[in-house]
Amino acid sequence: MVERRLGVFEKYLTVWVIICIIAGIVLGRLLPELAQTLSNIQYANVSIPIAICLFFMIYPIMVQIDFKKVIQAGKTPKPVGITLFVNWLIKPFTMAFFAWLFMSVIWAQFITPQMASEYAAGMILLGVAPCTAMVLVWSYLSRGNMGHTLVMVAINSLIMLALYAPLGGFLLGVAQIPVPWITIAFSVGVYVGLPLVAGYFSRRELLRRKGREWFDGFSSRLHYVSITALLITLVVLFSLQGDVILQQPLVIAMIALPLMIQTFLIFWVSYGISKAGGLTYEDAAPTSQIGASNHFEVAIAVATVLFGLNSGAALATVVGVLIEVPIMLTLVRICLRTQHWFPKSGVSKIG
Repeated sequence: MVERRLGVFEKYLTVWVIICIIAGIVLGRLLPELAQTLSNIQYANVSIPIAICLFFMIYPIMVQIDFKKVIQAGKTPKPVGITLFVNWLIKPFTMAFFAWLFMSVIWAQFITPQMASEYAAGMILLGVAPCTAMVLVWSYLSRGNMGHTLVMVAINSLIMLALYAPLGGFLLGVAQIPVPWITIAFSVGVYVGLPLVAGYFSRRELLRRKGREWFDGFSSRLHYVSITALLITLVVLFSLQGDVILQQPLVIAMIALPLMIQTFLIFWVSYGISKAGGLTYEDAAPTSQIGASNHFEVAIAVATVLFGLNSGAALATVVGVLIEVPIMLTLVRICLRTQHWFPKSGVSKIG
């Protein structure tokens, strides 16, 4: 059994994140041609460089999952029920409320009604696109139950196919909202499906050929691959979008504040419901994190189609990308420091 512990590399992850954010912004400024080339390498609005980074973030996690526990997790539906309740009956509506409150009331004297409407639309599109990949990383760092996390990600992905368009259309007041089927399918397939399949088969073969002792030593070192890929992802993301921060810092802050409030609110709502529902910590952590984070590729794709690439809506979805990792790392630390609030299940180890 390999227990997940925060080493020096992970303990000071916030420092590395800040360094990588700065490095990404500087890289984008010094080598704008490189940033533009990376930006153009995409399929169905999904960045291929980011997809590669995410594969190396998630594969080391997948290869350590005992897939028998995934089957067991599917037999205890309470965490999945809480996740779906928060993701689809609470989160989209609180996001719509904060979008209206900040853009039409609090910031009304600083922005035009047209831009207020577009920024709010981008926020709403983020609110109806729950995360389906990065939550695996947050759950792993939080020592969560990876079996339950994987089950929740799979079910949430299927629900998004059915509810994204009608819920987004209702909140935006749009008669027909385009569903980026290819973006959803491709991103879920690449971010979750590919590392899942690779992890399952390589785990099975390595255990068969090398044995448990060798595999435990091998898998214990893989988390460095995952963290390194996370940091490279940040450099790439901020090299692509860093100019936005430098060109419109005030607007970025005006959009970021309500998004941050929304993220923390949804986390604490989910965390509170999980505690009231008697979940163990290992289930409560990922249950709360999946609602707090967003599937930004889908939100960006729809915002671009509906409002245009240079619209306020598209900008708002990009801001969601820029603030997500630092905020989610903060929530990981909150989870780790509040483990004693919940009963322990004993499954926080990867077998």
